[in-house]
Amino acid sequence: MKNITEILKERVLVLDGAMGTMLQAYKFTEEDFRGEEFKNWQLSVKGNNDMLSITQPEAIKEVHRKYFAAGADIVETNTFSSTTIAMADYDMEDYVYQLNFESAKIAKEVADEFTKANPDKPRFVAGSIGPTNKTGSMSPDVNDPGYRAITFDELRIAYKQQAEALLDGGSDLLLVETVFDTLNAKAALFAIEEVKDERGIEIPVMLSGTITDASGRTLSGQTAEAFLISVSHVPLLTVGLNCALGANELVPHLEAISNNTEFGVSAHPNAGLPNAFGEYDETPEEMAVQIKEYLDKSLVNIVGGCCGTTPEHIKAIADIASTYKPRKMA
Repeated sequence: MKNITEILKERVLVLDGAMGTMLQAYKFTEEDFRGEEFKNWQLSVKGNNDMLSITQPEAIKEVHRKYFAAGADIVETNTFSSTTIAMADYDMEDYVYQLNFESAKIAKEVADEFTKANPDKPRFVAGSIGPTNKTGSMSPDVNDPGYRAITFDELRIAYKQQAEALLDGGSDLLLVETVFDTLNAKAALFAIEEVKDERGIEIPVMLSGTITDASGRTLSGQTAEAFLISVSHVPLLTVGLNCALGANELVPHLEAISNNTEFGVSAHPNAGLPNAFGEYDETPEEMAVQIKEYLDKSLVNIVGGCCGTTPEHIKAIADIASTYKPRKMA
């Protein structure tokens, strides 16, 4: 079977859509989140989607299946918040290895099902590594700009633990995503390089930043081009953007990245901007038309969806992507 690096040069690959959007439809209760394992947990856990990989694994499998059936080549593990840093909110730091391992295992089982059914279209699992809820380069206290809620080393250790468990569970690649602070991303990339060295393995790595508003900058103040320059010392499969903005608004920022890198480029935008109720209204057809602009301009190698996107969005994107050649890589 060809590896993902080879396939990336042959066709545009499709990433899945939103996990949270899909899980909301199940309307899980506090008891559903807890399951048997966490029945007597001391804190409320409703909304901790990552723990559903332990307590509701069939639902997670079903979501992965729907995205693969829609045409996705890659699904992300249900681990966006599965670091000791983010899980501290629920006192679940001790479960981080299990969360990542089980999530990767579930996704890999489904990927293998689809690959076996159609070996000409191998399916892959991206271990999702989110940004955590703390930032390494900015102070959370306006009265104390020198204060930091977390150190680079604390981030590195947490990310390393997550990466190891994701790989042990069967992830084919790692996706460091929704990067709002490049210092956090650097800690994650450093940790991944450590794991690669210690294990003597190569791991394809996708890196995806997020532009937070119309200024075209990340939360920590970098333009897309500055973000790219500050991470280009690391060997990456792709670098790109996700979340925050709808597909249209990402175009100039994707151009800045695509025109200045030899890496692959990825994009998984939201289904438009959220409405007054925090919901996303952009239809699959509307989103696919915008993604077509990326393809017409040869900006991307991997495309998918973030907040508000569903299997229907991914199918519309996959149908269009299948008619295009990928952006040329070095």
